[in-house]
Amino acid sequence: MTRDVDHGTAKLMPDVDRDRAWLLTVDGAPQSYVDLDAPTHLEFEYAQRLGHVLEVVAEPGRALDVLHLGGGALTLPRYLAATRPGSRQHVVEADRGLLELVVAHLPVPEGSGITLHAADARAWLEAAPSDSADVLIADVFGGSRVPAHLTSVAYARIADRVLRRDGVYLANLADAAPFAFLRSQLATFATAFEELALIAEPGVLRGRRFGNAVLVASHRPLDIAALIRRTAADTFPARVEHGLAVRDFMGAAAPVRDEDAVPSPEPPDGAFGIG
Repeated sequence: MTRDVDHGTAKLMPDVDRDRAWLLTVDGAPQSYVDLDAPTHLEFEYAQRLGHVLEVVAEPGRALDVLHLGGGALTLPRYLAATRPGSRQHVVEADRGLLELVVAHLPVPEGSGITLHAADARAWLEAAPSDSADVLIADVFGGSRVPAHLTSVAYARIADRVLRRDGVYLANLADAAPFAFLRSQLATFATAFEELALIAEPGVLRGRRFGNAVLVASHRPLDIAALIRRTAADTFPARVEHGLAVRDFMGAAAPVRDEDAVPSPEPPDGAFGIG
């Protein structure tokens, strides 16, 4: 296959510089990048930062039970299947047509341990067994915005219930100064988890541009020093905020109730566009 493949607003486009590498866009916004010959290659900066956290949550190579909310082109499930073989992974994606498109053109290897579910992320999470996941990764966007029902205290507490006591919650979020959404998410997850960290490019945290930020929540301290080393070595280094720095960034933000929840802000034109 050497041409674009479409499903509604989703499109798979080949990377002309890499054999068997593909970019998935939804509503024109880049969502996933997959190199079928190199599943450990993470193209997007936010995916690299999620990958750094996944490397430090447990000793190298240890199999994990992982729940992915949001499927995209299954970049991180493929990454974990390669770096932590034997892991059991459930991927929940609301768009059945998108899942079918990805599976048809970018199939996952046999025996990968990846199980796909076409369902709403929160509804599936509400029905999931307690203490059943080591890691929960939320990378859910309706177009370019995080849906409102995945931003509240009630949602955070459901996520906490599904995670094991030493489990780790990760979320890909996006915002810009004055960071009303990002601050509210920190305040929201502080109601359910004891440890919080935030990973983002310094320019984003200084309010210079709209961009992605990875939220990390757990009940146990993570190896922050290792995270700092890994993110500092990236082509585009990120900053890891934790402890008092996260509390200071959060400020007086209030946790989000279901009845007050709103989607993440609309990105400005060109924020995540493709050249």
